[in-house]
Amino acid sequence: MISAYINILFIFVLMFIGYVLTYKQWFTNQIGDAFSKLVLQIALPCNMFLTITKNFSRSEFLHLVGGMVIPLLSMLLTFVISFVYRQIFHISPARKGIFSTMFTCSNTIFIGLPINLAIFGERAVPYVLLYYIVNTTIFWTLGIYFIARDNPQIEQATVNFHLIPILKKIFSPALLGFLLGLCMVLINLTVPTSIETFLAYLANLTTPLSMFVIGIIVYNVGIKNLKLNKDILGVLIGRYLISPLIVWSLGQWISVPPLMLSVFIIQSAMPVQNSVPILARSYEADQKFAASSLGYSVLLYLAYIPLLLKLIL
Repeated sequence: MISAYINILFIFVLMFIGYVLTYKQWFTNQIGDAFSKLVLQIALPCNMFLTITKNFSRSEFLHLVGGMVIPLLSMLLTFVISFVYRQIFHISPARKGIFSTMFTCSNTIFIGLPINLAIFGERAVPYVLLYYIVNTTIFWTLGIYFIARDNPQIEQATVNFHLIPILKKIFSPALLGFLLGLCMVLINLTVPTSIETFLAYLANLTTPLSMFVIGIIVYNVGIKNLKLNKDILGVLIGRYLISPLIVWSLGQWISVPPLMLSVFIIQSAMPVQNSVPILARSYEADQKFAASSLGYSVLLYLAYIPLLLKLIL
């Protein structure tokens, strides 16, 4: 658990570095936009491609694919509950899509993988990646669709059903990188070592650049303005109460190995996705709300994870 806490602390440190360098005027809004494009169009697609091709074989994927039913059902149910929640508690129309996405989708790799490794060891990796596949697919299809709709111009395009703009938003470079990696696994193609090394250089930019962008956003918004409100509280309820409770409930009537269920519960109760504030910035959605929700979710996680482990272990 100590190593898991250190990993979370490092994420905060990267965000703090981005904040300090913006204060010192090393980073500007223009640099933040450039970092966002680097992450979304280059680093993240490489990261997703390598995560799949390096950690799965075709036989392993096909053997485990039946276990996807729990994360798939749980995330779809959580999305539905988020729609009900935002109606009951009157979530601002300008942030409904980003609210539902943060309510439902979790940080399964940058935080989820090291946390599960610290708790269960290497035997948890296949289950971590199984949840990651479902989480990633839903985030980069439904999630990105609803985030984009928070922008009135894009929302109007969906109302008029302009198919090409909608497909461009859904089939982002990140999702295409993920799908390409999955195809290579299914047809048993191996990535040459030299190409894998090159892609790893680019993939390793994902976490630091993502957190730098969040630091830039937090500085420009102003720390004093990052106040907990009912909308952020709703995101935290979704992340840390509703999502893991649904996974646990499904595990009571869908038979899966105990370790698989434990990993799924922990994966479902991770902080907000690192990419959400960057996407909010890219689609001109509510980036202040996204950055605040991410910050509070990571901060609360330090106190939340020991409690969760006492309940499931």
